[in-house]
Amino acid sequence: MARKGLFLVYTGDGKGKTTASLGVTLRAVGRGLHVRYMQFIKSPERTYGEQIALSKLGVEMEQMGIGFTWTKTPEEHRVALAKAWQKTKEALQDDSIDLLVLDELNNALAITKFPIDDVLPLAEVLEAIAQRPATMHLVVTGRSANPALVAMADLVSTIDATKHYYEEGIPAVKGLEF
Repeated sequence: MARKGLFLVYTGDGKGKTTASLGVTLRAVGRGLHVRYMQFIKSPERTYGEQIALSKLGVEMEQMGIGFTWTKTPEEHRVALAKAWQKTKEALQDDSIDLLVLDELNNALAITKFPIDDVLPLAEVLEAIAQRPATMHLVVTGRSANPALVAMADLVSTIDATKHYYEEGIPAVKGLEF
C-alpha cells in the first residue's frame, strides 16, 4: 500500500508551533525523507537558529517574508507574499518532496491590515494543497488557522498560551525564539 501524505496544522496563541514543525522535520530527516521548509513571515535578512541547524542536516529552508506586518509597508509585504506564494505553488507540485513545511502560512492568510487575497488567494491555497502529490506530507503552522484549512487537515493541534515569560518583560531569547 502506498503511503498517504498527511496534512498537519499547528495553530493557537501559545509558543511552540514552529518548534513542533521542527520536531516533525527532525524525525523525517532521520528517516531519510526529503524535506523542504518554507517560512512566510520571517525575513532572510535575519539569521535563525533553526535555519543554522537545518542547513547542517541538508534541509532546504527559505525565509520568504520581510518580517512582521508592522516593520514594512503593506505593499512591501504584498510583494513578498506574492513571491512566496509562487514558490510555494511550485513546491506543492514537486513530487520529490516527502515533507513540506509551510511555517507561518496561517499568519499570512490571517492578515487583515491590508488586502492579501489577490496575492495569496485562499481558494488557490486550498486547491494547491488538495492537488499536492498524494504521498507528500504537509505541515502548516501559525496563529489563527483558517477554518477551511482546519477542515482539510488530518491533524490539528492547538497550542494554548497558559503562561509566558514575555509577560514578565523577558524579551525573545536567542536559542529559544530565534
